[in-house]
Amino acid sequence: MEQFEKTAKNKVVRGAKRATYDKQQVFDILDAGCICHISFVVNGEPFMIPTAYGRDGETIYVHGSVKSRTMKAIKEGVPVCMAVTHLDGLVLARSAFHHSANYRSVILFGKAEELETNEDKNHGLFVITENILKGRWDECRVPSQKELDITSVLKFEIDAASAKIRTGDPVDEASDYDLDVWAGVLPISNKYEEPIADQKLRDGLAASDSAILAWQNSNG
Repeated sequence: MEQFEKTAKNKVVRGAKRATYDKQQVFDILDAGCICHISFVVNGEPFMIPTAYGRDGETIYVHGSVKSRTMKAIKEGVPVCMAVTHLDGLVLARSAFHHSANYRSVILFGKAEELETNEDKNHGLFVITENILKGRWDECRVPSQKELDITSVLKFEIDAASAKIRTGDPVDEASDYDLDVWAGVLPISNKYEEPIADQKLRDGLAASDSAILAWQNSNG
């Protein structure tokens, strides 16, 4: 198994038994989501933003307005930390203290590089769009020159990463297993619902294949 190197930066200390540095597990968690939180420090002040992302190999793409303070700061090369988390269930223990959650999370570190050419920008936007909804890029109009000119597309080469995963039942104190308290896991899942057409949609246009396929796959 190919691993991310464990360093002082990405080493999981708290709950280390739940940590993994396996690249494929990290990528699987990233690919299962489309919203990340990016944190960085500028002039001694911490900032964090939620944003859409896409992954291509060990490269992460994000985008935003060229006027965005965040984009301007990040593209100058400040160190960045990015987080993605999926909540899979509430773990309900017999004691309040031992309640927990089942989850999959990734923390990664890197520095951003701004893409300059239209070709590179379009590739980054393609990766982000396809990560949000596979097949959507080919169904819609590609960005115009005006749109590309007002958009910053940044790419992050992953310098370091780690994942943390919890699964399974609650872990109670031995003496609590005899209590008359229900314990277990309340699963949480995200799924697509039936597509809803834009109220201004022209007559006769059916829902796109990407939306229909995502809805059908999500609902079995």
